[in-house]
Order: sequence, then structure tokens, then C-alpha cells
Amino acid sequence: MNAPDPAFVQAAGTGTPGMPQVLNTYGRLPIALSHGRGCRVWDTEGREYLDALGGIAVNTLGHGHPKLVPALQDQVARLIHCSNYYQVPLQQQLAARLCELSGLSGAFFCNSGLEANEAAIKIGRKFGVDKGFAKPQIVVFEKAFHGRSLATLSATANPKVQKGFGPLVEGFVRVPLNDLAAIDRVAAEQPEISAVFLETIQGEGGVNPARWEFLRGLREACDRHGWLLMLDEVQCGIGRTGRWFAHQWAGIVPDVMPLAKGLGSGVPVGAVVCGPKALHVLGPGNHGTTFGGNPLAMRAGVETLRIMEEDGLLANAAEVGARMKSGLEQRLAGLPGVREIRGAGLMLGIELDRPCGVLVARCAEAGLLISVTADCVIRLVPPLILSAAEADELMARLCPLVEDFLQEPQA
Repeated sequence: MNAPDPAFVQAAGTGTPGMPQVLNTYGRLPIALSHGRGCRVWDTEGREYLDALGGIAVNTLGHGHPKLVPALQDQVARLIHCSNYYQVPLQQQLAARLCELSGLSGAFFCNSGLEANEAAIKIGRKFGVDKGFAKPQIVVFEKAFHGRSLATLSATANPKVQKGFGPLVEGFVRVPLNDLAAIDRVAAEQPEISAVFLETIQGEGGVNPARWEFLRGLREACDRHGWLLMLDEVQCGIGRTGRWFAHQWAGIVPDVMPLAKGLGSGVPVGAVVCGPKALHVLGPGNHGTTFGGNPLAMRAGVETLRIMEEDGLLANAAEVGARMKSGLEQRLAGLPGVREIRGAGLMLGIELDRPCGVLVARCAEAGLLISVTADCVIRLVPPLILSAAEADELMARLCPLVEDFLQEPQA
């Protein structure tokens, strides 16, 4: 292992007392990462970790991928950014590939999942306005998380995230996930619904999958009522479940699909991919971005999809994910305190019967990076290059810590 760069170590310090610091918006661990290779990262003290978090489902190709790095270096030397006043050929290339993989018709590029979801909400609203609705309504779901802007925050269902930011944006109707009867009820009660918006697999809400039959029923309901079906695949898309997009397991096609996270393998990029019903809802002047669709981000997206295909990473996500889910079930399912092990591919959640945030630091001490979401769900979203041996190592480090935690007296 190479020694960390001393300049990086100095920069990662606490800074000069009394000087302005980074805003206190994150509950950070006392760890500063220096560099990574594959599914492993090292901190500025030289400690090694197995990365089961992947930058929160971002580092699709792991760290320092030998095919991605030279491609990005080449692009940096060519052109990093230019205005959307001009044609950006790499946008056309990435849009064409996303449409080919999804069966959709066109894409808008932005910088993040929040921005992609914000654009989807604007599409859903304007679709309703264009139909003559005075106050278009968008159906959203319990336990959803779509971002932290005022509109995406309002579509989100987490009171902790919303607290202090009222009044929230109106125009959202919330229903339980996987409940088609609730969809029928709001259809009868709300005459100005224009869209249904949900995560195919809820991430921050606790790795909660929409059932495939529910998604098929939603597709039928949207067709019947003339609504847009908008599927947030920011976290579960780009091969994470073993298909390019998680909804493809249900055999359906949405009208609007926000993407981000894994699309650029760490380079910030977001996309909203649209089908024929939504393709022409936005026109010049309706939406825009300064940085979105820049050549570096587009090259990262193009190369990520190419490398995923060349290296068979969809099959790897499905196979290694199934191995890990089976192993976790054998070791943990049935233990007092373990409610459920769920998810698909390399997006797995272990729900416990109590808050378990302390496991994040304990796992880090054991050389494993994870997250806990929805207070009591251990979330595993490692790079899609994770090997079977690394999956076994992950379980060998995680399971004893979970078992020990569950044996502790509850406060």
C-alpha cells in the first residue's frame, strides 16, 4: 500500500482554530479517506477498509478502475466544461445509450439525484397544467426520499428531514407503498392527479422494494387515468439490482426516470430519461442548468456504461448479491431482533427491531464501511465489482458485530 500524500493528510486535519470551517450538516465519523483501489479504501492514517457503502451507491466501478481513470484523464485534458449554449456530442452519445437500455426516448442531464427528481416533479406538474389542471397533484409514497430541495423535500416522507423547513410545497398526495387500493381511492378523490412518483426500491426509507405486481398495477392505473408514471431510480438504477434499471424486473417501462449516483462512478451526474408522453413537456426556457451535461460528466457516464457491459457487472451484481443475501439469511435470519433481510442484487438491507446507528462506527473499527438508514436498517450498497470472496469477507466482518449488538441490553 502506498503511503498517503502528506499534503492530503495536512488538508484533512481540523484546520486552524477560529477560522471558518465546513458547515455542520453531517454527522461525520473521525475518518478521512485518502485513496482507494477496487473495493478497498485507505484513510489518512493508513488503515484499510472494505467498502460496502460505495459512496452511497455511487462508486459503481469501485475506486481507481484501470479502464475509467485513463478515460477521465483524457477528457480532462480535452474539455471539462462548456456551456449548454453549444452542442455537446457526449450528451447525445450518453442519451442514446440510456434510451437504448431503457426503451425511452430522450434525456436531460443535470448534476445530482436531487436535481433529476426536481426536474421530474416539474415535468409532472407541467404535464398537468398542459391538460388544463389548475393545481396538478402528484401521488407520492410513505417512507419515500427524493432529496432535500424544497420540492423534493416535500415529496419526501421523512418528518426529521422536513422539520424546520415549512411551509412545504403543496401538490403532493401521499399513500402507502404496495397498496393498489390506495391508488384507486386517490384516483376517485383527486380529479387533478397528473403523475405517480416513487422509488422502485426505496433507499433512505429502509431498502423497501416496490413489489413487481404493484409496479405492473401502477403502470396500468397510469395508462387508464392518463397519468405519468415517474420512477426514481437514482439509487437502485444503473445495474445495482442485476438489471440496468430495477423496474425492468417487473417488465414495465416508465414515462419519466430520474437517474444519478452510479451513472458517473463518482463524477457528479444526473439524468432524467423520458418516454414519448413526457418527452416534449419541457421546452426551451422551461428548465436548465449551468454544469449539467458537461463533457467530463458525460464521458464518465459513457465510460461507466461501457465498462459495466464489457466486464459483465450486471451479472456480477445479481450473482454476488444473491450469494450475500443467502449468506446473511443463513447467519442472521431468525435471530431475535432481526426483522427482515431484503433487497435485490447489491442493494441489501438488514432491518433490526431497534435503532442501530452505533454499528456504523463499530464496523469502521473492524475495517468495514456501511451505513444505517431509517434508524434501524443496515444498508449495503458496495461497488458492483464486488467479488464473491469480498462478499464473504464482508459478511465475516459484519455478522459478528450484528450478533453482539443484538445481545446487548436495550436502553
